[in-house]
Amino acid sequence: MEPDVRAGERLALTERIGEVIEARTADFLAECYQLHTAPPLGSLVRTSDGEVEIYGVVCSATTEGIDPGRRPVARGQGEAKEEDVYRQNPQLSKLLRTSFDSLVIGHSQGDTVRHYLPPRPPRVHGFVYQCEESEVRRFTLNLGFLTALLDSRSPSGDEVVAACLRQASGVHADQRGFLVSAGKELAVLLSGDLYRLNAILRRIRQ
Repeated sequence: MEPDVRAGERLALTERIGEVIEARTADFLAECYQLHTAPPLGSLVRTSDGEVEIYGVVCSATTEGIDPGRRPVARGQGEAKEEDVYRQNPQLSKLLRTSFDSLVIGHSQGDTVRHYLPPRPPRVHGFVYQCEESEVRRFTLNLGFLTALLDSRSPSGDEVVAACLRQASGVHADQRGFLVSAGKELAVLLSGDLYRLNAILRRIRQ
């Protein structure tokens, strides 16, 4: 049985990783506080609209120049290691940024989790947290979030579904049982698209 942890105590333990810089009802873009620290594909993250906790799944990440008119240039020809490039060019931490996109798949108020879109998008400059294991387990006990993932228009949508399930399975005591249940749910949701279903199941097993 999961320990009786109050919602506020559980959320306070989670590490802040960035801020929302673009917000829509169905997805949001967040900038990381440090370069190259985007959460892994399929990770569950959390932000807020000020009243409601909003949950998203990381669907892509990018590291690029802050100035869109100036692309990064190669700097490491004379360096022995990649780390030396950043050591010799400390200004890169100010000229580059890492950001990640997340698909909104649910929200919560108090201890009630809802696997559908929140009433409002998250706030710009809202803090973004990577969910800890107890939060992921709590959110994925019900597989209702799969509908939102499957309906997303992300170019790598099926990769995100598989990555999310692989990540989530690791926090459940019965990992295989969780994946079997997820596979059955996918079979129902994708009963008319066996090619897509099999493609996702293959990715989950890898």
